[in-house]
Amino acid sequence: MSQLKLLLSRAGGFLLVSALSASALNAPSLASSASSSSPAAMETHKTKVCIVGSGPAAHTASIYAARAELKPLLFEGWMANDIAPGGQLTTTTDVENFPGFPEGILGIEIVEKFRKQSERFGTKIFTETVNKVDFSSKPFKLFTDSRTVLADAVIISTGAVAKRLSFAGSGEGAGGFWNRGISACAVCDGAAPIFRNKPLVVIGGGDSAMEEANFLTKYGSKVYIIHRRDAFRASKIMQQRALSNPKIEVIWNSSVVEAYGDENGKGVLGGLKVKNVVTGDVSDLKVSGLFFAIGHEPATKFLDGQLELDEDGYVVTKPGTTKTSVVGVFAAGDVQDKKYRQAITAAGTGSFFASLFIFSFMYNGSPF
Repeated sequence: MSQLKLLLSRAGGFLLVSALSASALNAPSLASSASSSSPAAMETHKTKVCIVGSGPAAHTASIYAARAELKPLLFEGWMANDIAPGGQLTTTTDVENFPGFPEGILGIEIVEKFRKQSERFGTKIFTETVNKVDFSSKPFKLFTDSRTVLADAVIISTGAVAKRLSFAGSGEGAGGFWNRGISACAVCDGAAPIFRNKPLVVIGGGDSAMEEANFLTKYGSKVYIIHRRDAFRASKIMQQRALSNPKIEVIWNSSVVEAYGDENGKGVLGGLKVKNVVTGDVSDLKVSGLFFAIGHEPATKFLDGQLELDEDGYVVTKPGTTKTSVVGVFAAGDVQDKKYRQAITAAGTGSFFASLFIFSFMYNGSPF
């Protein structure tokens, strides 16, 4: 397999990240295709703890487990959910709210550091996607296209992907403005210089949209909320906060059909074509930022109903812990956190797992 490269290009203070890190691609074990694998060729591994995921929750858990000499196995995935190993952070540019990096750090660079730290303490990392699990009996079984793992305990930290709309100019690469004015996280990116004192847009109609619009008024000169219907689905109190904010204007019954560049040719977002879904009229809206706030999709389909999930598909954990509905299976990070969804909180839940599992194993001889 030819080595992909990390492509970075500066655009008005916003960085475009459009590929994978070299360290992930040079991982010791790359995914095998299903067509080249056969039951006889499947490798089997036994481990005290298997971690599924590649973000801050997964690597925090693996660092703790590896330092406790539990020799964890970690499956970081191979373009799982169409995202590179490292998860959503690989689609983020400057990370400025993670302690220890006063000058900020690229999302893909901090993920590389997470990975190296896990490897340093002995975590064995496979760049393969777990596509099936069996939690019906112990040891637990996890399957990729080329391996079977038998594990005493499992931690699920596969994250959640922000939902995005597709229209002309919304994507990555040539002609697209993703990470060059278009984002799916106002809290992560809203304070970037590219958005300061500029008109901004939030797409959505739920509580997240109201919250992000209010947050962006701290930085933008004006914030538009574009909603395809004539009423929000957000809670009354969140609606009131948004509608009473003098810097917020709602564009009802509308959808974005195109994003285009700025007039100075800097390669960043300059405006939107907005269509009224009732009249069909298309208008021009000059803005420098667009934020999707239409929800997230947790990466839990591969669990095939073997863990309790909530109505939105997030893994249900017992309050104050990372314990799931199956004893010995844990969940950490955005796969079980629909409220905060930050790298630092994900890392914190990874350490919760360590406290529950490692100390119990060390002092009681059992992880449960």
